[in-house]
Amino acid sequence: MEKISLKKIAEVIGAEYEGDLSIDTICTDTRKISKGCLFIAFEGERFDAHTFIEEAEKLGAAAVVCHKKVECNIPVLYVENTRVAFLDIAGYYRSLFDIKLVGITGSVGKTTTKEFVALAMSAGYKTLKTEGNFNNDIGMPTTLLRLDKSYEAAVIEMGMNHFGEIHNLTLRSKPTMAIITNIGVSHIEFLGSRDGILKAKLEILDGMESGAPILLNLNDDKLASAKIDGRKVYYFAIENEKADFNAHSVKESERSTSFKLKYNSKEYDINIPTVGKHNVINAAAAFAAGVLNDIEPEKVCKALAAYVPTGMRQKIVELDDFTVIEDCYNAAPDSMKASIGTLKSLKAKKRIAVLGDMFELGEYSEKMHREVGKFCADNGIDVLFGLGEASHFYTETAAEGGVKAKSFTNRDELLKAIEEELNSGSAILFKGSHAMRLDKTIQSLYERKGIKNE
Repeated sequence: MEKISLKKIAEVIGAEYEGDLSIDTICTDTRKISKGCLFIAFEGERFDAHTFIEEAEKLGAAAVVCHKKVECNIPVLYVENTRVAFLDIAGYYRSLFDIKLVGITGSVGKTTTKEFVALAMSAGYKTLKTEGNFNNDIGMPTTLLRLDKSYEAAVIEMGMNHFGEIHNLTLRSKPTMAIITNIGVSHIEFLGSRDGILKAKLEILDGMESGAPILLNLNDDKLASAKIDGRKVYYFAIENEKADFNAHSVKESERSTSFKLKYNSKEYDINIPTVGKHNVINAAAAFAAGVLNDIEPEKVCKALAAYVPTGMRQKIVELDDFTVIEDCYNAAPDSMKASIGTLKSLKAKKRIAVLGDMFELGEYSEKMHREVGKFCADNGIDVLFGLGEASHFYTETAAEGGVKAKSFTNRDELLKAIEEELNSGSAILFKGSHAMRLDKTIQSLYERKGIKNE
């Protein structure tokens, strides 16, 4: 972070301060306090950082931002809401940089698309990207504050589960280009319908200049019919000649996928070291972003070939006796089906799916869980284990289609069942949101089998 005067920060957030202090680090966690930083005190449902102000001062914080009265011996900037203040500081800081900024949102695939886009943009510019899936009103400002004068571009992921959230993020990040991956049913409990979800995703336009383009997935019915007034729209797709960027001739192997990308009547060969058609659409979006930001297509193709799955996002681990797909960061109907499709594509004597509950589906919950269960039955899954209160909807429907299926609420019982089914030549998928903590089940399985996996 470049230095900013505390007086300017006070002006930006509507606080009072008349000193001459400068800040080059902002901290929101007392465990990461550095000497001379500005500490911002957040208040959540289960914590209140205002109670740590004294500790922050002792650790070297030079000033604090609060929305409650506190006693300390360092400057205090009082605001109505510290989370909004953090966004405002990051928005001002971003405005200091004349960079290309690609904003990405969508129901599923945001993080993977972000990784592909960052590779594409890095082929032509030094590029900052959102780390992991830090895409909310704390994660996004944290990313923006990592900018410095050396960066020429940034790729910023934006998530939400209520109206107005992307609006607040885009007003601060000010994308010069936007990508919407798809309109699924994630968070439909709060947004009412897919039309509501589309409306919330399109808030990304609110922070963009009129000439800034948006890239949309033409394979998605809601995005294909979305009305975007007064702005250049580019479409990416698989097997759709109407798309500006059309991926076709897709060929999947055990660990990679190749396809051709047609753009401006020219064909480009792309090979990505991952499987699944959903990753083809993600890579097509990234190709479009790179080329539209004036990077040579051949350089973009080469960059995309360096993709590596992040964290437990469809990470395929080949072990001596069996193969594991670790995918434990999100769970929505579309991403569930994509991961099941990946499991189906693997050569295996037995295919086992371990699926955690999907959340925030409201009245659609039973229907969507049953839909995924049927998808398992229709796509060659031999054994299905569910974890969670709603997982019996998966297993009941899958069992009707001939799948050996059982749901669990006890993790130890689930682990025992997995061990009984898992044998040489099997492939097993673990798919669930981070909150279901299937990563712990994976780790327990590895430990009980004496497997060390980095």
